[in-house]
Amino acid sequence: MRMNPTRYGIAAVAVLVVLAALWTLRPVREPEAPKPTPEEVAARIHESVITIDTHVDIPSFFGSDKYDPALRNTWPVQVDLPRMRDGGLDAVFFIVYVSQTERTPFGYAEAASEALAKFAAIRRMTDIQYKDQIGLALTAADVRRLHEEKKRIALIGIENGYSIAQEPALIDFYYSLGARYFGLVHNGHNDLADSAQPQEKFSDKPNGEGGEHDGLSALGRAAIARANDLGMMVDVSHASRAATLAAIEASRAPVIASHSAVLALRDHPRNISDDEMKALAAKGGVVQIVAFDEYLHEVPAEKKKARADLAGALGLTSLDAVFSADEETKQEYLDGVARLDEKWPRATVATLADHIDYAVKLIGIDHVGIASDFQGGGGIEGWSHAGETQNVTMELLRRGYGEEEIAKLWGGNLLRVMEAAEKARKAS
Repeated sequence: MRMNPTRYGIAAVAVLVVLAALWTLRPVREPEAPKPTPEEVAARIHESVITIDTHVDIPSFFGSDKYDPALRNTWPVQVDLPRMRDGGLDAVFFIVYVSQTERTPFGYAEAASEALAKFAAIRRMTDIQYKDQIGLALTAADVRRLHEEKKRIALIGIENGYSIAQEPALIDFYYSLGARYFGLVHNGHNDLADSAQPQEKFSDKPNGEGGEHDGLSALGRAAIARANDLGMMVDVSHASRAATLAAIEASRAPVIASHSAVLALRDHPRNISDDEMKALAAKGGVVQIVAFDEYLHEVPAEKKKARADLAGALGLTSLDAVFSADEETKQEYLDGVARLDEKWPRATVATLADHIDYAVKLIGIDHVGIASDFQGGGGIEGWSHAGETQNVTMELLRRGYGEEEIAKLWGGNLLRVMEAAEKARKAS
């Protein structure tokens, strides 16, 4: 049988026409949007979550020309309003810290005076100088309101109950000035509690021998009860293990460790043990993992001595001396520290995240938070000032934490504890 070439040619053309029509009608795939960078994801998260750093120290001249928080400062300042905005850091507990000295009438008076100077400096910033940029939060609701108003947020914490002398009634006064957590102790035992780091210069009894109070004194228990009555959180960072466990038991509200790292990962007396973390979590509390180099990993004694020798040689032997130094001296010190860091590297945001991971696995995501201890010795590679805060978030993202978990770590958990403390307050 003979084939008709004309007929088959027409058929081929028809098939081509149909195929062309189908090709024309195919769904047009939009070009895929570029995948956001880790920096972009972190920035988006910081737009929505409330980011709280629970421990930033200040000098008594905070708010003066030496340390103006509205300016973009350089070292030794690590926290100011411009860099809080840069790093997506919304809220800071500015700390009313007093150093431990001899327990004498003069020592008590000096501690109270130091505390009041810092309260005044914080309130001057929020109430007078920069009230259009930063507000003082007295409640968890205040924190949320100020965040909605796009303001930075100041909160106040007390470090070292030595500032109340032997008068729990002073807690009421400090509360009226804005304090919302009360740290029982610092380096050296005081009248309230035993310290994690007893001081030989005060003839402190070692904790292995029961410390001074076997943890808490009657005055310490009275101070905790008064803080509960007021709705003020109790802070056990710097407390001995016995004092921490006793404080958790004595408090009727959840307790915080405002700036501590994990003992199991770094054997340092300032760090918090598994038993302490479990007890804290069982009471509903939160441990704020701190970005403090020596608490996160071991720092060789040789490096610490070299750094101290460098500071001594340059006359940088006090906070006032550091702030008063000329720029050339400051730079000489920073260059020297950089050489030491090159030889003995600092902890990094990854080291910090290792401690966060450990705590989360041990006690759960609802009981862990983050703190810097900036201007009190804190600062690590990648998070050396407030402007680098998002680097911590990027590391958490790399480790698989989701936005809801990051929101809890950066402030959600702390606000829950703050609300619990407020609910435990006595109506009177």
